[in-house]
Amino acid sequence: MKKYDVYAIGNAIVDNEFEVTDDFFKQYNIEKGMMTLVEQDHQQILLQELKDRYGIKKRASGGSAANSVIATQYFGGRVFLSCKVAGDEPGEFYNKDLFAAGVVTNQNETEMSGSTGKCIVMVSPDAERTMCTHLGVAGDLGPEELDLEALSNSEFLYIEGYLITSPKARDAVLQARNVAKENNIKTALTFSDPSMMEFFGNEMKLFVGEGVDMLFCNKEEACLWTGESEIKAAAEKLKTSAKQFAITLGADGALLFDGNDYINVTPHLVQAVDTNGAGDMFAGAFMYAITHGLSFSTAGKLACRASAEVVCNFGPRLKPEQHALIKQEILGSD
Repeated sequence: MKKYDVYAIGNAIVDNEFEVTDDFFKQYNIEKGMMTLVEQDHQQILLQELKDRYGIKKRASGGSAANSVIATQYFGGRVFLSCKVAGDEPGEFYNKDLFAAGVVTNQNETEMSGSTGKCIVMVSPDAERTMCTHLGVAGDLGPEELDLEALSNSEFLYIEGYLITSPKARDAVLQARNVAKENNIKTALTFSDPSMMEFFGNEMKLFVGEGVDMLFCNKEEACLWTGESEIKAAAEKLKTSAKQFAITLGADGALLFDGNDYINVTPHLVQAVDTNGAGDMFAGAFMYAITHGLSFSTAGKLACRASAEVVCNFGPRLKPEQHALIKQEILGSD
């Protein structure tokens, strides 16, 4: 048995979440519904304005891969996260949050100079999340952050698509992919955000390579990647990029491909208040399920139920006890 179910690589980002009105996006020329990389000075101006105007709603350790593996861990999996933080207060906060969640990481006590990555998450009245991110030292994540021993003792390598924006991170991902291939470790990739398809589509081909074992994306990302406008056509083309995949469809559930057949997952209908972290939760729950012998259909049901619960709360994650209740509801587990 492998020591870890999932070994992930991702940006370590402290999320600062706010409830905002749509006029804020217009005032500061922010593209709604997208993740935008910004300079630290600009982010500080936005952060202060948001605090003054709306007040902060929630602060949490984040980053797409971190959110996913914490979910996997809380459902009962074993995970490792390679990331990078600075020796500042946000970095200390981030490490304590990972430790409290039981996530094993390459990050221990650090005195690294610079600033830990931060993300402003703005949730509009329609529950859509818009993000302005400054990567800080996360932008320098590279091969030196890899723990090859931990990776070699994992069932899955999980890659965060946001890493495509950094040349050093690309090097780390490609090295990790080679190690995974040499050790017969499966590779999973999340496209992370439509902006990664829109602005880094050619670079993302490096991460996909000759194909990944498991791909996570939403409908918009699938269509941007394949150049198709209809989900059925996009799904057919995705077969050349991944052996198996899951396409999240928001309120319409999800479309899965298990390598042989398509599976439609019925949505769990809720009143969303914050969609931040929904895709991360879907991937984390799904990865737990398929690394614990559950079928694709069951994995999809668990993932849809968990992501539906996330959007009913502010913040990208759930409490540990919420995972246990969802697991019991879907799997009948103790």
